[in-house]
Amino acid sequence: MVSLLLAAWLGAGILFAGVVAPAAFAVLPSRTLAGALVGRVLPVLFLAGIAVAVLAFALDRASSGVYPGIRRVALLTLVVACAAAQFGVAPRIERIRQQIDGPIEELPRDDARRVAFGRLHAVSVGWLGLAMIAAGSVIVLSSIARRSSRSATVGPVSTSLREPVGSAHVN
Repeated sequence: MVSLLLAAWLGAGILFAGVVAPAAFAVLPSRTLAGALVGRVLPVLFLAGIAVAVLAFALDRASSGVYPGIRRVALLTLVVACAAAQFGVAPRIERIRQQIDGPIEELPRDDARRVAFGRLHAVSVGWLGLAMIAAGSVIVLSSIARRSSRSATVGPVSTSLREPVGSAHVN
């Protein structure tokens, strides 16, 4: 269940970063409209990331499998990254947008608002990237934990094919 939730969120993040955002900037008539579209989708992605990570944290059995502490740290990283982007970076980007009367790209490259916007955009992308890495890490670690718990319950298997079952071996 935990891996399924995280995989769904990670898939949404990959779709957003790899398809939706680039497509918006490629096909919409202005970068302002594309930014508005992306600005409407990102909060949903970040809030869903927080919700999925909190739920996964609650469902994760911390004492089971391999690397349980690392899984939990990765889930907390997902929460922190999404929260930092949504509640720390996004409001600052919005304040900069409100200070500008037109499209950001029309400002001179050395304008302090354009520079600040570019830096904050890079930070937001970084937080999303970190969140996606954290989600992927939990998926991989959960898969390893499931495999190791399955192999532990199967028990030893005879690898000798030379002797039929029930035959007596005499030295």
